[in-house]
Amino acid sequence: MSNYSKPLSKTELLNAIAEESGCDRKQVRAVLDSLSNVISGHVAKGSAGVFKMPGLFKISVVDKPATEAKHGVPNPFRPGETMDVAAKPASRRVKVLALKNLKDMAS
Repeated sequence: MSNYSKPLSKTELLNAIAEESGCDRKQVRAVLDSLSNVISGHVAKGSAGVFKMPGLFKISVVDKPATEAKHGVPNPFRPGETMDVAAKPASRRVKVLALKNLKDMAS
């Protein structure tokens, strides 16, 4: 296991995985593309909304409801003043949570 001094580019990542696993780069690229498609299917609208890579991370989608515009809200940065807050449309946020094994790797 090597320590990397900088983040790997996509090509460097493919080469590192190919070297460590004994597979060729074409197979590694196919696996990573397949993984990307599986994750996409899990976080797409109308799907499970959660993808877990066992022991490493969990990707989840959080649906944020729309918010109404508010007028005369106290300004948190300038006490005594009020401000207007614009309305925001509903949105979907992607959250990535590190699981135990990944946290242990970092320490």
